[in-house]
Amino acid sequence: MDDLTLAARLGRFRASVARGQALRVTEVPGGLAVLDDEFPLSHEHNQLLLTEPELAPDDLPALADELFAHLPHRRVALLDGTLTAAYADILGRAGYAREDEVVMVHEGPVPAPAASVREVGAAALSGPYGRRLRTWMPEAGPELLRQLVERRQRRRAGAEVVRFLASCAESGEIASWADLYLDRAAGIAQTEEVVTAGEHLGHGHGDAVLATALHLAARAGCGVRFLVADAADWPREWYGRRGYRAVGTSSGFVRTG
Repeated sequence: MDDLTLAARLGRFRASVARGQALRVTEVPGGLAVLDDEFPLSHEHNQLLLTEPELAPDDLPALADELFAHLPHRRVALLDGTLTAAYADILGRAGYAREDEVVMVHEGPVPAPAASVREVGAAALSGPYGRRLRTWMPEAGPELLRQLVERRQRRRAGAEVVRFLASCAESGEIASWADLYLDRAAGIAQTEEVVTAGEHLGHGHGDAVLATALHLAARAGCGVRFLVADAADWPREWYGRRGYRAVGTSSGFVRTG
């Protein structure tokens, strides 16, 4: 399978993960809109996702305004890099900020699982993730932080199997974590949101979580193991040193206010 075809396939997988988590779905030409009235401040759960260039570019900003008129934000995810050329200009003129992503597939040897990693429930990650969010978003209000923490419960519905993995320090404290989405029928696994607590950076916990996620994905028969990295941030290179290769791009466009 060539990279372009694989990237398009992974874009459709990501759309299916969003669909599975949504409380409400609206079908649109070339994609879908997901909405969640319990977590209205979560961009992840209230966004328009496109996988095909079926929508006329000039119609896109108005459609987003219609779908999300009740929300303080608009988010449009273009899940295939070929869509960015079609829609980026019109979204830019409509006041959207752009964030580019790299879709990366693991092609190196599958590592052994780490002894420090175990599967945990969503509640176990609430404390460490909340503390990490407060360092990243010091001006965020309590309601936004609450929704960003508690939305993890929705992710259980995103795929056939969803696991929350955590690497623990010697003290037993959770040091690093990630979500793992497995679709054994499709043979696809996605590792999402690898995060390490600030005080535990540099001690190998991120490596431990990533290695265990890859091992579990391979054991489940998922021959395609991927993640999505910020195109402009350092983790992209970190993943590259661990056997990941870029096969495509995607873009997110956000407008607030």
